[in-house]
Order: sequence, then structure tokens, then C-alpha cells
Amino acid sequence: MDINEIQSIIPHRYPMLLIDRVLELEPLKKIVAIKNVTMNEHVFQGHFPGAPVLPGVFIIEAMAQAGAVLLFREVPDREGKLLYFTGIEEAKFRRPVRPGDQLRLEVSVIRYKMGFAKLRAEAYVDGQLVTEAVISSALVDRPK
Repeated sequence: MDINEIQSIIPHRYPMLLIDRVLELEPLKKIVAIKNVTMNEHVFQGHFPGAPVLPGVFIIEAMAQAGAVLLFREVPDREGKLLYFTGIEEAKFRRPVRPGDQLRLEVSVIRYKMGFAKLRAEAYVDGQLVTEAVISSALVDRPK
């Protein structure tokens, strides 16, 4: 799945669209997506000048967006819906992510029922686990 198809599924846009490609997708089960981390990320202007590190919250958001593609893709009337991020559990940050790294985001469904989801998410760089978390979300009506 390329960036155009990703944008047809989730509403995120620059500068908050944090996934670039989907490599694998097993509907309502698992997704593997890629985020290419470049020096052009707006966050590196201030985090940290001369020693850029991708903030952990951006990695969590990238994992959540991959999960959103996994879940939202199956929602027939998604134009009228949003998938809100509702919780983070067991988050661990194991090493810094820097410009030039490619994040491999692996997200699997723990539970999905009536618009509520719990997902297991892991991010890797060069085969090394860099971040992991359990992410919760809820499908809601888009405000009018």
C-alpha cells in the first residue's frame, strides 16, 4: 500500500502523517508499515539541535496510525468517523531513533469489539526493537 492509498484510509496529513508505506496487512489481525525518518521532519528543528532524536510520542503516534489503517480500512462509512487514540500501556523506549533510520511498525490486534480496540505495537530499526506499547482506540462519529 503506497502513500496515496494510506491517505485514502486515514485522515492524517503533513506534518502529522507518520507512515509512508504498508508492507503487509492481514485484515483486523496484523499490519506491517514503514516510517522513513529524515532530517526534514519538522520536530528536529527543536529536538535536539545538533543531536536530532525522534520523540517517543512520535513513534507511538506512528504505531497508532498503522493500527488506524489496519482497523479503519474495514469501516464502510469511514468518511463520517474518526478513530481516537484512547490509551497507552506498557510503553518502553529501548533506543533513540535518528534521521536516516527506517522504522518498521508491527501492529497486531489483541481485541476489537464494537469500535473499541486494543493493539500490541512494536517498532524496529535494523531488526532491533526500539519501542513497544499496547495502544487502545475508539471509533467515534466525526464532529459536524
